[in-house]
Amino acid sequence: MEGILISSSPLKFQPLMTSQRFASTLTKRRKQTTVCCDYYYKGGKVVDENMVVLRKRIHEMKMVERNYEPPSHWMQWEKRLYCGYDATICDALCILQTFLMNSRPSVAFGTLLLVFVSVPVSTTFLAFRILDILLWLINGAIHVG
Repeated sequence: MEGILISSSPLKFQPLMTSQRFASTLTKRRKQTTVCCDYYYKGGKVVDENMVVLRKRIHEMKMVERNYEPPSHWMQWEKRLYCGYDATICDALCILQTFLMNSRPSVAFGTLLLVFVSVPVSTTFLAFRILDILLWLINGAIHVG
């Protein structure tokens, strides 16, 4: 009832009507912007899906610029693997993806958890072992000198 009285008021300043109009135009603008963004960019999906393709094309363009020759400062084994490097990486990731997709989710998560836990543990173990060797060398140098 109050909404009808305010909207039928002869006064030009109608705060409720203005806020409703502003909210409706703001909603329309958001929808238009979202539709525009979704139409052209599809919410970023296209960029994410094609990022690998983009990187591969950039790498191929660099290879063409160098006439498929690796830089001269690379080691010999790097020069041998240069042309087939992309295929090797794609094959390795294909094998990993096939394993993860064909296994149960718990096995996939368990495998990833094992890798994520074992790398820091082995790195810490290696760091402590190197520290022990350094302390042994320092103690040996002190006792000899």
